Amino acid sequence: MRRHLVTPVCLSVALALGAGTASAAGDPQWAETGTAYTDTLGGGQGLATRADGSLLYRGLADIPLGLRIKGWNHIGDPDIAGGHTFDAYQGPDTATSKMFAVTTPSGKRYEYVHQLNPGEKLNNSFATISPDGQWLISGEWGEQRRLQVFPAPLLNPSTPQAGGDLKEAWQITLDKPVRDIQGCDFVSDTRLLCASNDATTTLFPEPHPLLQVDLPHKVDGRPITGTVKSLLALPQRSVCKGTFETEGIDYDVNSGALRVEMIPPGVCAVGTAVYSYRQVGD
Repeated sequence: MRRHLVTPVCLSVALALGAGTASAAGDPQWAETGTAYTDTLGGGQGLATRADGSLLYRGLADIPLGLRIKGWNHIGDPDIAGGHTFDAYQGPDTATSKMFAVTTPSGKRYEYVHQLNPGEKLNNSFATISPDGQWLISGEWGEQRRLQVFPAPLLNPSTPQAGGDLKEAWQITLDKPVRDIQGCDFVSDTRLLCASNDATTTLFPEPHPLLQVDLPHKVDGRPITGTVKSLLALPQRSVCKGTFETEGIDYDVNSGALRVEMIPPGVCAVGTAVYSYRQVGD
């Protein structure tokens, strides 16, 4: 098993714990509770919590050779639901499809390929499963006003049970644009938290914001509109100077721990910081 707590010399310098500031009165606040580290090649694309509380990491080194040969050269932020692991894959810039791989508790992998709709970007940055296990949420790169909704492969009975085509069910329309979402995870039936790599502060006051998306009701595969707000700026701490990159996000419903990855700049990018948070108010 790959070790994920080794600290390279160039990794971020740990600072005192601090609480994130909510964007408005009544919003939940997330207090930073700690920092861990993972090697970027083996874990810098995303993470998910297993049923036993341990963490599954994903990085470019985790792409199986057979999938690389098929052209799937990027893996995104994963999720785990019902013991099944959901991975988001994308191909080269000329790709006309994206793929979600589902690995069962017994280790069997099934591939579900989605042919791009007109105007849909090829990016496949993450996969997150709704709390009821029926819907897979994903997203594209760049500035967007939507998240995509698919029936969850294997778990939703409308999907083929041994891999195959996966069609989009509908979308979550966002009430304001977001940019460069690297991962989202459900914290309740009607709330997602998303990690943005947007450092411009043109859409939200905070660089690299942690975004909250509130839904009027649980996802059911029909059109729905989400309300977006920024909760806090994700940390940019390192002895190296340059551009940071936000990566995966995970919420452990059992422990209440929220974790977000940040890759530091320069030679320090060999290690990814994993910042932990806990909700301290509503």
